[in-house]
Amino acid sequence: MDAGSESGHPQAAGAGPPAAARDGAAAQRHRVVIVGGGFGGLFAARFLRRADVDVQLLDRTNHHTFQPLLYQFATGVLSEGAVAPPLRQVLRRHRNVSVELLDVTEFDLEARTVTAVRPLGPPLTIPYDSLIVAAGATGSYFGHDEFAQFAPGMKTVDDALELRARIFGAFEMAEVEPDPEKQRAWLTFAVIGAGPTGVEMAGQIAELSRRALKRNFRRIDPASARVLLFDGGHEPLATFGDRLCAIATKEIERTGVELRMRSRVTDVAYDAIVVQGPSGEERVACHTKVWSAGVQASPLGAILAAACGAQTDRAGRVEVLPDCTLPGHPEVFVIGDMMSLNDLPGVAEVAMQSGIHAGRTIKRRLRGSDAPKPFVYRDLGSMATIARFRAIVSFKGIKVGGFIGWLMWAFVHLTFLTGFKNRGTALFKWITAFIGSARDERTITIQQASARIIAMRANVKPGEEDLSRYVDKRSRP
Repeated sequence: MDAGSESGHPQAAGAGPPAAARDGAAAQRHRVVIVGGGFGGLFAARFLRRADVDVQLLDRTNHHTFQPLLYQFATGVLSEGAVAPPLRQVLRRHRNVSVELLDVTEFDLEARTVTAVRPLGPPLTIPYDSLIVAAGATGSYFGHDEFAQFAPGMKTVDDALELRARIFGAFEMAEVEPDPEKQRAWLTFAVIGAGPTGVEMAGQIAELSRRALKRNFRRIDPASARVLLFDGGHEPLATFGDRLCAIATKEIERTGVELRMRSRVTDVAYDAIVVQGPSGEERVACHTKVWSAGVQASPLGAILAAACGAQTDRAGRVEVLPDCTLPGHPEVFVIGDMMSLNDLPGVAEVAMQSGIHAGRTIKRRLRGSDAPKPFVYRDLGSMATIARFRAIVSFKGIKVGGFIGWLMWAFVHLTFLTGFKNRGTALFKWITAFIGSARDERTITIQQASARIIAMRANVKPGEEDLSRYVDKRSRP
């Protein structure tokens, strides 16, 4: 059985370099392989729904992650289903699209194949006629990857699940901690990076402690929790401009978040962080840390660049031609957070529009037009929510803050959420969480609350060692 049939599809004509092997072969539909089911990959697949092509979407997970709302999942507002619907469900009506749970590890651009690892079994070699690489980005620790164990980022469902366990676990640990000093450390939350993700996360942790957890505990007052927001810049949400930054600063402080600007985190440990600030070095005792200080392209960017000799920028993004293709390989598109083009930001809107551009280019080529058209990004503005009913929005010169900004933020996010059911679920949860105070998505177990703590104390990453025997000992009477 050849690699193509192992992956569930017949070998595509034109997939490999030997022209002789393709001569006389029966004509088959153009094969498009998409790597990554994020905004870029999903929108490309959707745009090709009625095209005369077969689309194979490969991803390490079986879901599409709506990253702008991951922080609400981590703080108990939304469920994972609301922010991460299954790709197969989203694309169920796209009869020409297949979804496969695979981890792409290698590209052979001359042979026009990708190599991918299955959950079980040998690697697969998958041919393509057009390739769209949309593997997204990961968190950047600026050369200190060891910080990740103690300060998870906010890029994946795994990240959000880990942070949810740490956030709610911290309140549980504080409730049973007799030492006041150690209790204060459990009730101190450090968010590193004052961009949109960091500001949104800090605001929700503050609201969680002051509203949602009221009267839930007997020995601690959740409202006494400290939420610290660190950033090396002079003001939060600096890309929004001075006027909106001033509004954001006021609203952030109103929620009770302590802003620590011009403060750079230099070390992260299990129970503390070390901060270099305006007044010198400071050690802050805290168990729960959230890292939102930077991003870098998926490691697949470096692999792809090495395969074709392309350059990458400081964030690991692949430098592409104006039409989002690789130099010398017009059949390969690099889009979204993985592409470096005209200093475009790594935001969802860039990914969506570049995914549509790649799909449109493929359809145009199938109609016989080979003239490349550059990707033109239409900036639809930026927005960030700070707390319930408070957000800032910058759109084509219009700068809005407060409740009006929050309504605009809510409308846009409901519009782009995948699926009518998820929109309805999100709206209902927002009403109960923001008008009321209910946060139902708070389920954790003793395994989550204690095994992670034991692992971090032992400097072992969760999952590297079976810690159940330690948890069992701790839970016995």
